[in-house]
Amino acid sequence: MSDSETEKPLNFLEQAVADDLQSGKHGGRVQTRFPPEPNGYLHIGHAKAICINFGLAKKFGGKCNLRFDDTNPEAEDVEYVDAIREDVRWLGFEWSGEYYASDYFGKLYEHAEALVQMGKAYACELSVDEFKEYRGIPTQPGKEPPGRNRPVEENLDILRRMKAGEFEEGRYVLRAKIDMASPNLHLRDPAVYRIKKVKHHRTGDQWCIYPMYDFAHGLSDEIEAVTHSCCTLEFEVHRPLYEWFLDVLNTPNRPRQYEFARLNLTATVMSKRKLRRLVEEGHVNGWDDPRMPTVSGMRRRGYTAAAIRDFCERIGVAKRENIIDLALLEYCVREDLNKIARRAMAVLDPVKLVIENFPENDTDWLEAANHPNEEGMGTRKIPFTRELYIEREDFLEDPPKKFFRLAPGREVRLRWAYFVTCKEVIKNEKGEIVEIRCSYDPATRGGDAPDGRKVKATLHWVSAAHAKQVPVRLFDRLFTKDNPDEVEEGLDFISNLNPDSLREATAWVEPALLEAKPLDHYQFERVGYFCADKDSKPGAPVFNRTVTLKDSYKPV
Repeated sequence: MSDSETEKPLNFLEQAVADDLQSGKHGGRVQTRFPPEPNGYLHIGHAKAICINFGLAKKFGGKCNLRFDDTNPEAEDVEYVDAIREDVRWLGFEWSGEYYASDYFGKLYEHAEALVQMGKAYACELSVDEFKEYRGIPTQPGKEPPGRNRPVEENLDILRRMKAGEFEEGRYVLRAKIDMASPNLHLRDPAVYRIKKVKHHRTGDQWCIYPMYDFAHGLSDEIEAVTHSCCTLEFEVHRPLYEWFLDVLNTPNRPRQYEFARLNLTATVMSKRKLRRLVEEGHVNGWDDPRMPTVSGMRRRGYTAAAIRDFCERIGVAKRENIIDLALLEYCVREDLNKIARRAMAVLDPVKLVIENFPENDTDWLEAANHPNEEGMGTRKIPFTRELYIEREDFLEDPPKKFFRLAPGREVRLRWAYFVTCKEVIKNEKGEIVEIRCSYDPATRGGDAPDGRKVKATLHWVSAAHAKQVPVRLFDRLFTKDNPDEVEEGLDFISNLNPDSLREATAWVEPALLEAKPLDHYQFERVGYFCADKDSKPGAPVFNRTVTLKDSYKPV
């Protein structure tokens, strides 16, 4: 560890690892894992877990596995596996080994038979709903299910016949025999194996019974010799079951489970079920829609991996649930983009500005820096001509007192170009402004007056003759409320979707922007941060607004 890292106070997970290393526990090893289920795309909450698990391994010189907990073939797909790999790498992490729970199906089944032979598991004929009746509630003991005291030999025979495919789905469930009176419902004879005659994305038709997550997860950790198994707080009540399997099976490795608070963001849903519904019902355009809180959606929108890592570092690791304002994530994005995004000019709502004393057929190629603080980003040439476009909102015919932009008789600076003074306004028959006529001062080339006079506003612009029209997507928050689940009776989170979360527009852009490639980052000066979308083609970019220059959002 570096000096700067040792000086920073350790969070409770780091302290646990440090204590174990000091005591020599686990032989001085640190082995973590990130164990996503390949049943959807990763979201910003997973990004926090990735940073924690890979971060612990890096900080203490250990290793972190990527393990796919693929125990439910009905919901899993190779598409999700590939997307998860891509997201983890994009976030800046590389795993020491790639594993799958399905790698261990043979070993897990052996463990299941061992439990049966010890009298610690039995075949249960109850349906899911029927078992809930027997299980009862935390304040009252449950009832003993029929078959709970069936002889070991019969249970073993049924399990082997389940594995052989003799029974239809739902006919039997293998349950751990623990304590039907436990106040922790997870210890009231939890399911270990169930029958699912579904093809698995890796094992094909080899298996027709599949282990339950709670059974497979801890034992997969054990097989991989994980030392510190970090998960979110909702698994805290599962920890006694995690430890029960390890204790009863007397496994050689003893991972320890630690729980941290999950990430909750305002104006965002994190449930995979809800995210899948947004996709399947067409409320968004796929898992990587830039409005989605998925890692792939944020990447496509223009969020950077560095910004997401910074955000996860800022919110820290806590034991208590809280809700983080989405504005903090956007702040981190702005901070990073301010450092790395090239500058360019684009006009989204144009009005023509004609410079009467500039020669009609001339083009003055001005040199502009691609970044105000990074000389290494170089410069670009911007064409300045007699006819330009400026933003319509940058001109008012009758301005209020604190409006400093262009108005009749007023002088302003055009970015990288000249001082101009408004002389005349041309309107159409509807009274709408269609043209602003100005004069320019040739002595102010580059944007400064040799006589030292000052102006109070600098406007962005593009040459009407050289600007190209490109599509832009202006994104806002997906939900109108900080808590999307805050709804009237009979409604759900869908009713809080923001109808203006996507507005498609056209921008007139300077020529340099036509060279943009997918995922290139730009600051459209005075407009916002934008990213070239994956739909962009050579010479024909499509831009997504990543974030505005400042946070002006007011939650409902």
